[in-house]
Amino acid sequence: MASEPKASLPILYNQLVPLNSNDHADWKGRTTDKAPWVATQHAIPLTVEEFPVAQRDYPIVFSAGDRSVPLALMGLNEGVNTFFEEDGTPIGNPYVPAYVRRYPFLLAKLQQDSDNLSLCFDPSSDLVGKFDEGQALFNDDKQPSDHTNALLQFCEKFEEAGNKTQMFMEELKSADLLMDGEISIQRRDNPDQPFTYRGFRMVNQDKLRELRGDQLRKWNENGLLPLIFAHLFSLDLMRVIFAKQSEMGKGPMANAANGSAELPTG
Repeated sequence: MASEPKASLPILYNQLVPLNSNDHADWKGRTTDKAPWVATQHAIPLTVEEFPVAQRDYPIVFSAGDRSVPLALMGLNEGVNTFFEEDGTPIGNPYVPAYVRRYPFLLAKLQQDSDNLSLCFDPSSDLVGKFDEGQALFNDDKQPSDHTNALLQFCEKFEEAGNKTQMFMEELKSADLLMDGEISIQRRDNPDQPFTYRGFRMVNQDKLRELRGDQLRKWNENGLLPLIFAHLFSLDLMRVIFAKQSEMGKGPMANAANGSAELPTG
């Protein structure tokens, strides 16, 4: 899930700058209990290692397109987040995906012809800079501080989880298990016309039932089968989020064409 600073940037990131002791020797990093950078995001990338805990709070779906990735849905409409206030304060005590906790840092390629990854950050964030308070990013000898080493280790673990996630997605694709998703949700204001969401992908349960026994045993042994079930069980939470949106006054427009909408996931 690494991205090149000069290429199109992943969600949340506005810019990427390599962290280095020459330019940032006296910079510090802030910690915060709020995440304003995610307040208007309705879908956040998720790694397979997070499925067991994330499925308690979020519907887990897959983005549309040939290169699908797992997503935790925080809302069903663009710009709607039912888990964070506008200032980034969590609503309740939801699980916060690693993708959100990693911000504003990111491991990225600085050169396309190299596989080396460098620790970069988003300078538009107010979490890194020349602050009086905060954790120093470099020691007096311009070596990375313990805080920076911990950030680097977190980003490295995220990359490892990203590689496992890619392998999981390749398994689903090779078994032709992904299909275009659709879910219809009953509306209180118009129970005779359910609201239907499309534009995401999900596991085809009919094809899952048709898999050979040896394939299922293999997936059960290597932990892939529980991940698939975590995804399937989590889909019922889309109705919970739909209700939350309505309570917040951010539900879908009542006059939406045919009572349907595309769930923008990629």
